[in-house]
Amino acid sequence: MNKREKENIVIHPNTELHFINHKKGRGVFATKAIPKGTLTYVKDALEVVIEQGDKRLSDPLYKELIETYSFIDSDGKRILSWDHAKYVNHCCQCNTMSTGYGFEIAIRDISIGEEITDEYSMFNFPSHIQLHCDKSPCRKFITSDDLKQYYKEWDEIVKSALNQFQKVDQPLSSFLCRKTEVLLNEYIKNGNHYISVLELAFENNV
Repeated sequence: MNKREKENIVIHPNTELHFINHKKGRGVFATKAIPKGTLTYVKDALEVVIEQGDKRLSDPLYKELIETYSFIDSDGKRILSWDHAKYVNHCCQCNTMSTGYGFEIAIRDISIGEEITDEYSMFNFPSHIQLHCDKSPCRKFITSDDLKQYYKEWDEIVKSALNQFQKVDQPLSSFLCRKTEVLLNEYIKNGNHYISVLELAFENNV
């Protein structure tokens, strides 16, 4: 593993940051093919956790940056990635997806040079966000009700990806905590105790 890969380890190492355009800004792209079922992001101990009521949320120096580049977890805390994971863009036809296990996974094969995209409706954003998808169909807006509306469909997509988990290389697997490993293995081996993506929801948004 080279120095660049070590610096970007919380997101899949075979990725790099590119400027797209002035409308979308920057995005993350695959430098090698990433097969379906591959971990693409794992929350690790270096992530910046910003509690509700943190003074930085109302400080003009930080407020816009935090709101632009962080997501909200199920406890209502904002999580700001320390590496280029924070630049992954939304797409309604995304190729990675968050899971109830606290990591993100490739939900289909990702080609070399392809942009890594995600489903922002799992990030508990409190207001409508206008979308600028490059692929159709596009929902045009993200709303706080999307996760509740689509979680069953998204669960089936995640389950299909998890079925490939043990069949592909997993450079981020060492960053999974022991509890997550146990729960994940229980589902993969026995099909028991699947954790729905609905568990990602901050209760104030459900």
